[in-house]
Amino acid sequence: MGMCAAGSPASGAHAAPAALSPPDGGSFGIQLLDAPSNRRDDPRAHRYIVDHLPPGEAIQRRVRVVNNSPDKLRMEVYPAAATVDKSGFRFLPGEATNELTSWMSIQPATLTLDAGQEATPTVTIRVPPRASAGERYAVIWASVSSKPVADGTVRQVNRAGVRVYLDIGPGGDPPADFSIGPVTPRRGKDGSPSVHITVDNTGQRALDISGDLSLSDGPAGARAGPFKVGNGTTVAVGGSRTIAVPLPRNLPDGHWTLKVELRSGQVTRTASGRVTFPKPGQSGIGAFFSGEHTTRTLIAGSVAVPLLVLAGLALIARRSRLRNSQTG
Repeated sequence: MGMCAAGSPASGAHAAPAALSPPDGGSFGIQLLDAPSNRRDDPRAHRYIVDHLPPGEAIQRRVRVVNNSPDKLRMEVYPAAATVDKSGFRFLPGEATNELTSWMSIQPATLTLDAGQEATPTVTIRVPPRASAGERYAVIWASVSSKPVADGTVRQVNRAGVRVYLDIGPGGDPPADFSIGPVTPRRGKDGSPSVHITVDNTGQRALDISGDLSLSDGPAGARAGPFKVGNGTTVAVGGSRTIAVPLPRNLPDGHWTLKVELRSGQVTRTASGRVTFPKPGQSGIGAFFSGEHTTRTLIAGSVAVPLLVLAGLALIARRSRLRNSQTG
């Protein structure tokens, strides 16, 4: 598909795809259409609802739901609870609720779409005046359920979702930041090399880490990369994650200069240093590298702006699971 312009709702528009799992056929999908103007250059806010609100405020965001199957589909669109912990971003089973989901409503919440048809439900989040400070998490699901089997107890549920990271508190958006900790080269027992990078969340917002790693100044001046790092690895506030980066098995032994650039939203950090890959089955010495970082300061407020939609990236994966018919 080509480019198409998003409409301009009252709360503005900012388009981006959002998936919780990789595509597996694209029978239907959900895509975020709106994001705040102060995150215009934030690729993370193109994928997820990432925002900050004072108590008593409200926002509206549109999502685009598409039926790319050859059949008519009846879909339910609803918020469900999620959490961020040492394992990353985790959505809870079924239609589990939390404080954030109790503040959310979606209209229309039930859709019947013919093959190729789409709809744009509106998500409203109203924060109570006495809401306590802190970041909260949820998922906006588009869900299609199969008919129950003969005994009526089990059904298959396919769903695709958009994450929500909403911080509550007075004033502007709390700072997001992270540091790159020890970088450790390793070789598996089969001789395959990898680099393990520790990321510490030193800010006040959860992070989704992605980036690139490059190797240079290797044996005979060899270079390798860039290699993808993280692919959106979520790090909780105050938490730490170690990201493993597999490298080609034929990477020569010897000393290399390693450079890594990691990003989460509008925060970027780079680090570089020398590494030596060990013998098979061993780990090298973890080292703290020299580095630098760039952070864009966010202006308070959640006014949104219309941007272009890359429609070809809109379709999201289905997530299939067998569930008791009573859980929804």
